[in-house]
Amino acid sequence: MQGVLFDGGEVGDDGDVGYRGVTACHAAGITYRQLDYWARTTLVVPSIRPAAGSGSQRLYSFRDMVVLKVVKRLLDAGVSLQNIRKAVDTLRSRGVDDLARITLISDGTTVYECRSPEEVVDLLQGGQGVFGIAIGGAFKEIQGTLAHLPSVRAEVERPAAVALSHTDELAARRARRSAS
Repeated sequence: MQGVLFDGGEVGDDGDVGYRGVTACHAAGITYRQLDYWARTTLVVPSIRPAAGSGSQRLYSFRDMVVLKVVKRLLDAGVSLQNIRKAVDTLRSRGVDDLARITLISDGTTVYECRSPEEVVDLLQGGQGVFGIAIGGAFKEIQGTLAHLPSVRAEVERPAAVALSHTDELAARRARRSAS
């Protein structure tokens, strides 16, 4: 889950607002097929509402959108999906809580994490890095794109007991109508 990748408080992150798949695709510059595949293979899982069967709609958070954008940029740099998955899993396992301060550098095969300008320079001087992603820039880009796209207020989930009692009440009404 991206909740481990980011720890709240980022600019543009409103926990009550989500974005449907079509909006996520447009903002990240990916196809719906990619989005669906990444969700099914748990590369980028929608943190507000995952798919729950046929006809349900995933709901992505702002954080999810940033991760989608970063994955897309790494793919554009020629990094394999397998190596992108390793990089994302590594960041998650470290509990990185502020990706906005990280720059990812890739040589097309490996993804390197740099936390300071000095690390970026050292990596580039070693002749390894050829493509960089400043994640803070991805935040700003997603914010700008989303300003013109529709969002959805996240629905508050009702406890199962409340939903069940509502269903039971409807079933009781139907039974009364059938009996009369």
